[in-house]
Amino acid sequence: MTDPNQSRIKQFRLPDAGEGLTEADIVQWKVAVGDTVKVNEPIVEIETAKSLVELPCPFAGVVTALLVSEGATVEVGTPIIAVDTAPGGAATVPATEPVAAANGRTAVLVGYGPRTTSAARRPRRAAAGIQQPVTVVQEPVAAEPVTGQPAHALAKPPVRLLARQLGVDLATLAPSGPGGVVTREDVEQAAHPTAGTASGVVTQRVTTGERETRIPVKGVRKLTADAMVTSAFTAPHVTEWVQVDVSRTMKLVGRLRADPAFEGVRVSPLLVVAKALLAAVQRCPGVNATWDEAAREIVVKHYVNLGIAAATPRGLVVPNIKDADRLGLRDLAVALNTLAATAREGRTPPADLAGGTVTITNVGVFGVDAGTPILNPGEAAILAVGRIHRMPWVHKGKVKPRWVTTLALSFDHRMVDGDLGSRALAEVAAVLEDPVRALY
Repeated sequence: MTDPNQSRIKQFRLPDAGEGLTEADIVQWKVAVGDTVKVNEPIVEIETAKSLVELPCPFAGVVTALLVSEGATVEVGTPIIAVDTAPGGAATVPATEPVAAANGRTAVLVGYGPRTTSAARRPRRAAAGIQQPVTVVQEPVAAEPVTGQPAHALAKPPVRLLARQLGVDLATLAPSGPGGVVTREDVEQAAHPTAGTASGVVTQRVTTGERETRIPVKGVRKLTADAMVTSAFTAPHVTEWVQVDVSRTMKLVGRLRADPAFEGVRVSPLLVVAKALLAAVQRCPGVNATWDEAAREIVVKHYVNLGIAAATPRGLVVPNIKDADRLGLRDLAVALNTLAATAREGRTPPADLAGGTVTITNVGVFGVDAGTPILNPGEAAILAVGRIHRMPWVHKGKVKPRWVTTLALSFDHRMVDGDLGSRALAEVAAVLEDPVRALY
């Protein structure tokens, strides 16, 4: 008969966030040793290769140990916290929650993950100063309990992440935010005292006398790097360019900003560009497709999950607006605003990063005219939008200053030939030149 005390102290293993990921970084503990926790209470914030995620506690009880320190990278299945589910009882040996649950499949946050075919595991990366104790469970525990936690500076998780990436100790900073909160600007100033900023992008200048700065490639940056290499060397890219007079688009943006129906909604030229691309997909559906290598088929999607490339403190992410083709202009504007705000905060959920069908990347916000964008893996086309600026333009037989931009469309030549790609790009340009075309 099993001694009930043996399972009184339970260890929670790091679960897969639901996207088949193998590891995550511990960003911030939300509890400390001695705290009482409830079932489903958030206990830790982790960073996966796709997003920041808060993990809920599966037990109720008192925290007896934090098994992994902040900043450590741990594999799925690693015990990260111990909870006494019956406080006040006799001391016991911690019992670890099982990793495998049903039919050899790994437990995740919801349901079960992919079936495992082998018990082999990669060597775990232990955090500095954390040893490997042995418990009564069938496999070694990854880390020794962290019994004491230093006082934490007040800062949002994306700011903590930025500080870790730049090697800044938050405890040494004088916070400038309301309520004594350390801001992103505080961290950037500490890391690069003479750095300038433009469009929210930090220009890094090493002022410590060091000749090199090494930045670990993990999380979103690692995922992006791997995806871009795969895309560049598996999909034959073709890029076409066109310059467009977007003066009418700029007038429309001004009218929408003054329209009471759009009160409280930020309206930018990107809204009209998105609507133009959606109109082009309707007329040229072949650019809204994916390549099925196993079946050797082109899969044309009859819905548009519109991806918007976003630069964030964690790197480039491409969240998408589900069924964007079904949204009216105001709803599309709200969706774009929500997408951008969530991405900047590093809070984009994994579901919003999956399932995109066609993408826009707005390089114009950096003062760049255009570029040759690499396809988001699995998609047939990506549209790059350059800066919108005044320049001499022949309009109605006369040279006048007009608002002009450059569009560049990259497409997968396996699915999109020159005829289809050219027509799709021309459709986008035509709508931006005369937005009324989006109505018919």
